[in-house]
Amino acid sequence: MKKFCCVLLALLPLTAFAYPIDVQKELNGMKIDYETFDTDNDIGSIRVANYGDVDATCKAVFSNGPEAPRTRTIDVPAGKHKNATAKFTREIIKLRIKLTCIPK
Repeated sequence: MKKFCCVLLALLPLTAFAYPIDVQKELNGMKIDYETFDTDNDIGSIRVANYGDVDATCKAVFSNGPEAPRTRTIDVPAGKHKNATAKFTREIIKLRIKLTCIPK
């Protein structure tokens, strides 16, 4: 019985809860890709990669329920990637990100 309890306690960190992330994108025909991360229970982040030949300026607006949205502006050179993060005061239940990119 003790071994069973030890195994159960060892598997407990594997049951971590991840919140859903919705991304609304407006890429204006650019070759942009993104990947989202649930960094912590109150921190969300997005990685924006530019696969095109033109530098891009991207604006990411992070929204978490009733809190004020957090806006991050990042310049992504052609062939490179950049990260943007936002920390909230409350625990994130569902994160919404509006990603808008324009050529530089």
